[in-house]
Amino acid sequence: RFDGADLRAVDAAGADFSGARLYRADLRDADLRGADLSGADLRAADLRGANLRGAALRGADLDGALRGQQIGGEFNRAGGLY
Repeated sequence: RFDGADLRAVDAAGADFSGARLYRADLRDADLRGADLSGADLRAADLRGANLRGAALRGADLDGALRGQQIGGEFNRAGGLY
């Protein structure tokens, strides 16, 4: 559980956060390239500047998340990358 965690600029490339609770986590400028965030609770998380290129986001809840990150894909309405 990482609710409200300060993970600014963390190097978590390739990390497994599948199903993790990251509600209101600060992930600004985090390196999440290739990370597995499928099914993660990212509600209200701050993802500004985060690099999510190649990250798995299928089923992740991004409701209210602050975005503006680099993403290598298209989002569908459910918030998953496909």
